[in-house]
Amino acid sequence: MIARSDVDAAAARVAGHVRRTPLLEVDPAPLAPAARMWLKLELTQHTGSFKPRGAFNHVLAAREAGRLPASGIVAASGGNAGLAFAYAAARAGVPAEVFVPETAPAVKVARLRALGAAVTQVGTRYAQAQEAAAKRAADTGALSCHAYDLPEVCAGQGTLGLEILEQTGGEVDTVLLAVGGGGLMAGVATALEGRARVVGVEPERIPTLERALHAGRPVAVDVSGIAADSLGATRLGDIAFSVASRTRVRPVLVSEEAIVAARRLVWDEYRLVVEHGTATAVAALRTGAYRPAPGERVVVVLCGANTDPSDLV
Repeated sequence: MIARSDVDAAAARVAGHVRRTPLLEVDPAPLAPAARMWLKLELTQHTGSFKPRGAFNHVLAAREAGRLPASGIVAASGGNAGLAFAYAAARAGVPAEVFVPETAPAVKVARLRALGAAVTQVGTRYAQAQEAAAKRAADTGALSCHAYDLPEVCAGQGTLGLEILEQTGGEVDTVLLAVGGGGLMAGVATALEGRARVVGVEPERIPTLERALHAGRPVAVDVSGIAADSLGATRLGDIAFSVASRTRVRPVLVSEEAIVAARRLVWDEYRLVVEHGTATAVAALRTGAYRPAPGERVVVVLCGANTDPSDLV
């Protein structure tokens, strides 16, 4: 479990290490004409996703506590978390080893290596990469860096929510964001607790949040589909489940076709290139899976851009 105080501490710790990303007010007509709408451009964050917020908080907290070994860090990732941890490790002056599924996009693997990380591809799912990474960390004594189920990681992601509050002057009703393992959702929902609601949007083929809330606990789901490279966690994180239950995060599911169409819309309307996972949040509005009330003030988090844009032109 994490609290607002953890997010505040993370904000102080990562200041100067992560970007304060823009909040862009846009014409809501293409998505939700009755609402007032902003796009949180987290795709402009270091390494192209929100992940450095949590990565820096975890790595810097370990260094403050004297727990950052010379052997560095080991992480598992579908790509974006690995990029963030590799970037944070490089800035902290320690080596990084990242385990990714064999299905990880080539663009993400190439960027990991460009950041100086040792990359091992194993299995076809994130869970298999995570198992291999945990064993490697135990064998080497390196700092284990889970992509989404560590308190420091979730609290670090929550600094995005604090920025939204600051940039809107607190005048926000709803934040829509994509959910995979739930680290972003957990952090943002904690930061916004009592101030705004969070809607967690998932592909129909990877319903980790929806299934967990229905079952009353995180449960394993089958992973497939176009957004699996970034939202491909087999189960919701324990921290995310606790926060979602406490803050009443609303789960919404969208189809593969809706995700593809939403990604195209973001390019056509706003000239922004986003991952399919990121487009999942937009798809909820485009399809009416989430319908804002008249005048509702809505922020949509565009959380990542590590994708091949060739199919958009």
